[in-house]
Amino acid sequence: MGEHDGLAELFETHRPHLRAVAHRMLGTGGEADDAVQETWLRLSRSDVGGVANLGGWLTTVVSRVSLDMLRARAARREEATPRPYDQARDDQAVDGTVWDGAVWNGAGDPEQEAVLADSVGRALLVVLDTLTPAERVAFVLHDVFAVPFDQIGPIVGRSPATAKKLASRARHRLRGRPETAGAEAVRHRRVVDAFLTASREGDMDGLMAVLAPGVVRRADPAALPPGVPVVVRGAGAVARETVVLGRRARFAEPALVNGAVGVVVAPRGRLLLALALAVEGERIAEIDVVADPARLRALDLALLDLALLDLALVGQAV
Repeated sequence: MGEHDGLAELFETHRPHLRAVAHRMLGTGGEADDAVQETWLRLSRSDVGGVANLGGWLTTVVSRVSLDMLRARAARREEATPRPYDQARDDQAVDGTVWDGAVWNGAGDPEQEAVLADSVGRALLVVLDTLTPAERVAFVLHDVFAVPFDQIGPIVGRSPATAKKLASRARHRLRGRPETAGAEAVRHRRVVDAFLTASREGDMDGLMAVLAPGVVRRADPAALPPGVPVVVRGAGAVARETVVLGRRARFAEPALVNGAVGVVVAPRGRLLLALALAVEGERIAEIDVVADPARLRALDLALLDLALLDLALVGQAV
């Protein structure tokens, strides 16, 4: 076995860890594979004979590669403009090709991507995507993979103390600030869960039970097929529409949307739509479907489960 073959074999032992790191940083398996491949190329061109901790060296490299990719993605999104609803594109999104704010990314096997998104959590990937590239890298490395800040600092080009602040800001963003008290937030979560279950199953009776009689659904034109009105009123009309367009619901998870319990729709962990919901009593009174890229970027998104945990802990302390 040649030296190159031996290095390749050694690299393969680290591949699962490197892919896990890259996937949590980048959000899609296709991009994670690209980052891991670039890491291998850099390894194959480097003299690592004097490297005492190859795993740490590789983690640093894949993190830097991922950081560069995140920065490039952020630059693309700044140049993105809203696009109208396109049936073919929506079919691709449901099947695994996702609008990322600038391009439609079809890389990767859809079934594998769905498994990856489910294993990490779609809402987590969506909220991670709201962080700056440096915040995301610092948080993932420290909070997920327990990398110390003195190693994270050089990766993001900051001091260890600043890297710690980056991770702290990310953590704060993930938790969010719920507008409702603990018991009310839990009740709203139950209502949203029932809505999502009925949507996934095409259950008209279940939808009618969870929608207020006078519910109003508003939506960005980018979320709708041609000819569908941007405003729909009444439980029956909203329920029928949800049954028709509800296939997206299998990519949906509850999340905090602008401080209230809402929904993110994220095929392969990439945000496609967000639903801002107004819950009154045990029913949904208003649904705002946000699909315009500029509006999506302006949303304050956070992890609902972490927020509810914080509220529960506060309640126990009181």
